[in-house]
Amino acid sequence: MNKKRNPWSWIPTLYMAEALPYVAVMTISTIMYKRLGISNTDIALYTGWLYLPWVIKPFWSPFVDLVKTKRWWTVAMQFIIAIAFACIAFTLPTSLFFELSLAAFWLVAFTSATHDIAADGYYMHALDDHEQSLYVGIRSTFYRIATVAGQGLLVILAGFLEEETDNIPFAWMVTFGVMSALFFLASVYHQFILPRPVTDKVNSGVTAATIAREFAQTFITFFTKKGALIAITFMLLYRLPEALLVKMISPFMLDPVEAGGLGLKTEQVGIVYGTVGIIGLTIGGILGGIAAAHGGLKKWLWPMVVAITLPDLVYVYLSYVQPDSLLLINACIFVEQFGYGFGFTAYMLYLIYFSEGEHKTAHYAMCTGFMALGMMLPGMMAGWLQETIGYRHFFVCAVICCAVTFAVCAFLKIDPEFGKKKAV
Repeated sequence: MNKKRNPWSWIPTLYMAEALPYVAVMTISTIMYKRLGISNTDIALYTGWLYLPWVIKPFWSPFVDLVKTKRWWTVAMQFIIAIAFACIAFTLPTSLFFELSLAAFWLVAFTSATHDIAADGYYMHALDDHEQSLYVGIRSTFYRIATVAGQGLLVILAGFLEEETDNIPFAWMVTFGVMSALFFLASVYHQFILPRPVTDKVNSGVTAATIAREFAQTFITFFTKKGALIAITFMLLYRLPEALLVKMISPFMLDPVEAGGLGLKTEQVGIVYGTVGIIGLTIGGILGGIAAAHGGLKKWLWPMVVAITLPDLVYVYLSYVQPDSLLLINACIFVEQFGYGFGFTAYMLYLIYFSEGEHKTAHYAMCTGFMALGMMLPGMMAGWLQETIGYRHFFVCAVICCAVTFAVCAFLKIDPEFGKKKAV
């Protein structure tokens, strides 16, 4: 029986569950390794490699598409992620913490990438076209809220424990233990609350030959879609400035002033992202979804491009001025997060637009694979670049890269009616 539930009862928690492992692998790990004495170059390089599961997830997306339901995969992966977070927690007090925790992060990454395939496919099964457009802002907002909460509230917790116990490994062990518990609860909640769409069904007669044939068909139809080359270029380069920034923002805030950073404490970094940052992101994401639902993606593309790029200038300002006012730093992060929340809506909506068709779940997974590749390659070199030219020139380079975002968007072809509310 397909019991219709209000999307608000599951979209926020589903996309927070999708985001938290990603932010743990990509951002929280960066802060943790910085606090444990790992260099910026090693942090960017080794955590950059952790993008790989998201890059190659299209290779097993047909398997997720054909075996079991998207709902089953979603709940099962959340339970495994809970176990993986517990593994990370137990590795941190050991002498081989870097190697062992990286191995555990790889488990989180592969499981999370599989969860992304299932959850994104489930989203498209559970909602119609207009609902997908309407809730894409809510979806991306709560995805980003989990990102901010992860590098905000959880980092505040770790920072508080660092101060109270004077034991950095123990502080982060407790933090990842909390994350493990949260994911166990999420898996239980979603087992009961997620609707069962009639289109999300088990495929009968699945064999190795079926999967291989589906795999080949998925790739052929993706790369032969009209405008595929332009779309792939957009997926790779739209977030180029962010790909450089995301690995170095936390080290920039944690590094001392004499090293070019802001000299913040761990918990202060958490406060910056966990307070006004989350407010700016929430407002920007909700407004982006509402705008796209009423005017369509084509109408709002360029305002969203401006919103996601120009606020990056705040990091140039922060690196040159190096203010000691937490209020001013929070104001800058508010501007950047608001712009990101509004502008990222265009990116997510375009991935849905390009994925439409018979293999939309697998095609969407391929789109996000290209998105991850676009984040992985620049991110891996970000640490080396920053240590070579310093924070000021590094952030200037990131702003210059905003021109690339504008350039790739100029070639997009979008149906003016996509995302608009349909007349009754």
